[in-house]
Amino acid sequence: MEEETESSPCDISPITQQILFEKYEIGRLLGCGAFAKVYHARNIQTGESVAIKAISKQKIVKSGFMPNIKREISIMRQLHHPYIVTLFEVLATKAKIYFVMEFVKGGELFSEISKCRFSEDLSRRYFQQLISAVGYCHSHGVFHRDLKPENLLIDEKGDLKVSDFGLSAVTSQVHNDGLLYTSCGTPAYVAPEILARKGYNGAKIDIWSCGVILFVLNSGYLPFNCRNLAEMYRKIYRGEFRLPKWTSPGLRHLFSRLLDTNPVTRITVDEIIQDPWFSQGYKEIKFHDCDDNYLTKGMNRKNDCSFLNAFDIISFSSGVDLSGLFQDFDNLAATESDRFVTAETRVNITKKVGEVAARENLTMTKQGRKLSLEGPNGKLFVGIEMYQLTESLAVVEVRSYEGVWKRRFQPHLNTLIYHPEASA
Repeated sequence: MEEETESSPCDISPITQQILFEKYEIGRLLGCGAFAKVYHARNIQTGESVAIKAISKQKIVKSGFMPNIKREISIMRQLHHPYIVTLFEVLATKAKIYFVMEFVKGGELFSEISKCRFSEDLSRRYFQQLISAVGYCHSHGVFHRDLKPENLLIDEKGDLKVSDFGLSAVTSQVHNDGLLYTSCGTPAYVAPEILARKGYNGAKIDIWSCGVILFVLNSGYLPFNCRNLAEMYRKIYRGEFRLPKWTSPGLRHLFSRLLDTNPVTRITVDEIIQDPWFSQGYKEIKFHDCDDNYLTKGMNRKNDCSFLNAFDIISFSSGVDLSGLFQDFDNLAATESDRFVTAETRVNITKKVGEVAARENLTMTKQGRKLSLEGPNGKLFVGIEMYQLTESLAVVEVRSYEGVWKRRFQPHLNTLIYHPEASA
């Protein structure tokens, strides 16, 4: 089971510069974990407060968490909901990855709960906001898998914000039987089917965690709380918990459905919304996702994630070189990089690059949107990735070794580069 990391000692080197990327003024440290530190910062241009999560590349690569970071970026850039923390952009240097996020002034919900339990009305209000956010995630094929008060923030209006999608899963990870199999989460909040180490439904384990959170809000303590971890797991597996005497009959009934050890009969989000206790004063949120239709459609293609959405366009236009963010060509010690926009199709790009490669006695290998160009001895000289920017434009990212791209390819491929003034 993947244990939580945010409680680990702060062993990440701090941000030493006061101004980051000539855009953000770094302020006080807000929190830290095994792989990251979170700072308050100010956008110099707008004066807006943001939170910047600085992640050590070396540590996440060494610990095998790079796929989690990639997935977290992919997930957060698609989620636009008033009760979910907004990711504005991702920046990178050789040593660190920076998440620039919405700054939530009120801090963790956990801090508030630790002071005293909430009234039933306030518990209901926060639970309604939590279910609204979780239901939205599920409708977009995202399962959080680590819901707990420490990952729920409170803003200046007193509204809840879901954060930390580092352990999340998406529908593309679901096996043919419709289940997920990676054991993850925080012990006191995990569903019994995860403890059984069998396949589980991502939506149903999130519902269980929501039930535990509601229990804590209403009672001020955990439903399954033992010093002995094995004993706690036994109680979770059997669903053994005792509600405080002040719990109303309506809430007691809802708990029986939320903390149902059988995931098949456990309540769903749609059923929660119809529950009499939950529905008191509940107003369904109406809003629209921010992405344009063609961008959203592109990102939702199950087997083709090469379309860029609004988040990517901002990143590409920020003036920051993101080519070192993730190195897919691991055996390529790149000494130069290039990026250009083209109106050519991927097929034509591949064809023209292949023609030059043949003249230069290099072997071209194609894998999806990636091209690898190797010498006679199998040495990788050039790595190319192609991303669809709009229906008619694409971005080509190049990483090259020993100046091969600029000396041997670039002079022959200038016709690929898109010039806006020429199309006007």
